Amino acid sequence: MSLQTPESIRRLQRKLYLKAKAEPAFRFYLLHDKICREDILRHAYDLARANRGAPGVDGVTFAEIEAAGLEEWLGGLRKDVVAKTYRPEPVRRVMIPKPGGGERPLGIPTIRDRVVQTAAKLVLEPIFEADLDPGAFVGARQVVGVAQDVFPSSATRPVAA
Repeated sequence: MSLQTPESIRRLQRKLYLKAKAEPAFRFYLLHDKICREDILRHAYDLARANRGAPGVDGVTFAEIEAAGLEEWLGGLRKDVVAKTYRPEPVRRVMIPKPGGGERPLGIPTIRDRVVQTAAKLVLEPIFEADLDPGAFVGARQVVGVAQDVFPSSATRPVAA
């Protein structure tokens, strides 16, 4: 299973990003129709499945969804989102051990909720990315920059062939 974002979603994300970048004051009022697109929900399901999380309060697993029919399940979820009758379930709370001792709470949403959350992320992320200051991103380039600051000799030392 490829987790590469489908081209149709990438085009949508690029359009949203470019609009947000070109017009920072623009308000995106109609994003609901994009969150409930079939390709968005399908990719969101694939991403949630790849994370292999535990079932939520409803106890439904990925295997059960697929055994009962994934397309029907996604269709039902889409119908609820389109009709605006979708409501998230409570989060299952479990305690997990901390490395230094003790425990901390962990919330596990249902698969249904994870798919809708991921679909919303796929649509909202490019809009907020456009507002971020390029210098605020802590990514691979900054890690390299920090390494060069900490170990300045490694930045100028030629690599032996």
